Amino acid sequence: MRAGKDLTEKPIYSLTDGRLLGKVKDLYLDSNLERVVGLYLGSEGIFSRKNMLINRDRITLFGVDAVLVADSEVVVEEAQVAELDTWVRRQDLAGRDVDTPGGTRVGIIGDILVNDEGTVVGFKLARTFVEGPISRKHAVAREVVVDTGGEDGVMTIDLAQAEQHDLSAE
Repeated sequence: MRAGKDLTEKPIYSLTDGRLLGKVKDLYLDSNLERVVGLYLGSEGIFSRKNMLINRDRITLFGVDAVLVADSEVVVEEAQVAELDTWVRRQDLAGRDVDTPGGTRVGIIGDILVNDEGTVVGFKLARTFVEGPISRKHAVAREVVVDTGGEDGVMTIDLAQAEQHDLSAE
């Protein structure tokens, strides 16, 4: 398990010809915040800026030192990805409040936690407002999330489950 920021700035190489395709600037997540669905490579062009990305299905390996992709033709423009409007950028989650169904403020999201397959296993908290296991772990597991906050911008978790869950087992 590693933080999403640990994947940023990693070089991306093609397996077929070893070509450097760019560096990971950010991660795209699905609307349920369950898995990485793409890599954001940044913008290209001087006058007509185009955001470039790689779909998750074209990624072979999230390595320790680099990301490996199937071939050199995996980089596409944002406009070519129909489902992009449902994706969430990792950087847009930073600063999102986390609370309980009763409205108790738990913390503020700092980053995501992903496994080697690109599945989101939890959220690292930049700041906590409760005492106990959450304040010691500074993280909550993905499976305790009741509402991702897509509508109101506030993630809701089951605090009792979050305090019981051990993220180190992921």
